[in-house]
Amino acid sequence: MALFEETGAYLHGHFRLTSGLHSSEYLQCAKVLAIPAYAERLGQELAEQIKTLMAGEMPQVVVAPAIGGIVIGHEVARALGARSLFTERDLATNDMALRRGFEIKPGESVAVIEDVITTGGSTKEVIRVVDSYGVKVKAAGSIIDRSGGRADVGVPRVALLSLKVIAYQPEDCPLCKQGLPLVKPGSRRTEPLS
Repeated sequence: MALFEETGAYLHGHFRLTSGLHSSEYLQCAKVLAIPAYAERLGQELAEQIKTLMAGEMPQVVVAPAIGGIVIGHEVARALGARSLFTERDLATNDMALRRGFEIKPGESVAVIEDVITTGGSTKEVIRVVDSYGVKVKAAGSIIDRSGGRADVGVPRVALLSLKVIAYQPEDCPLCKQGLPLVKPGSRRTEPLS
């Protein structure tokens, strides 16, 4: 948490999360990962937890969701000596897919890594992509777990920091009812959302 505070990556306000939920707190991992030494350190720490979770088995491939998971996925893969791949949204279908010639071979051991888990939706999407190659994901990990350990992604998972941050359904959001401007950090939109 000290790295998030030091880099100004722990934000307070009224935010729309990738999950669609609203929250008064936001952890902008990109600001921490923008410092290569911090990215390397977090990647090494997460890689150690993945190795422990997988009982010493080393994943051959790390897959992360674009865009937030790319840097930490790469750092974890580097620490594990694995290949680093990422999924992207197909613009036609809005589904996650491996593109750019990336592929996973049957029998390869795979871990899914991302920056922040709130509901686990992005991780589950990546797991479905990996499953479509006939490969089972062995473990998942993130820098931050905003669910306080509640998010179930269908495989064992770890996080460097688990928080229980309150998130609201949009229709029940007290911040909306107070009229506070809603923003979505990390997106191309930096102006308040309507």
